[in-house]
Amino acid sequence: MFSKKERLGRLAEVKLFKDLSKTDLKELEDIGRVVNHPAGHVIIDQGGSGAGFHMVLSGDVRVVRGGRTVARLGPGDFFGEMALIDGGPRTATVTADSDVSTFSIASWDFRALVMKRPGMSWSLLLSVTERLRDAQKREDSIRA
Repeated sequence: MFSKKERLGRLAEVKLFKDLSKTDLKELEDIGRVVNHPAGHVIIDQGGSGAGFHMVLSGDVRVVRGGRTVARLGPGDFFGEMALIDGGPRTATVTADSDVSTFSIASWDFRALVMKRPGMSWSLLLSVTERLRDAQKREDSIRA
């Protein structure tokens, strides 16, 4: 299981959070909680509403999109970061392949934290903009 210090380090590696200060990351870690999922449990379901972010602390999960396995994730990997912001529909189903523990942050807790610490908004906007630019570059290279 990841210690608080290890969780902070892993949160800093999440693209959405990479520009946050250490203080912001500590506050982010404070609003999360460890959640245990038994093997076979569907953690998120494709098309369902997004309500939060999950970082795998132990165990393995399978990511399925459109009925096809697209990834397998283990300790330190994460999913659902965009749901923190928009609560949009999930783009994949994530199922626990073994007993899994996640560090999870609910979107409503995240929103309250960002409202309390408006400086976080700028860092988050920079990260989202970078992701959009990267997606645009990938799309442009496909069309070329």
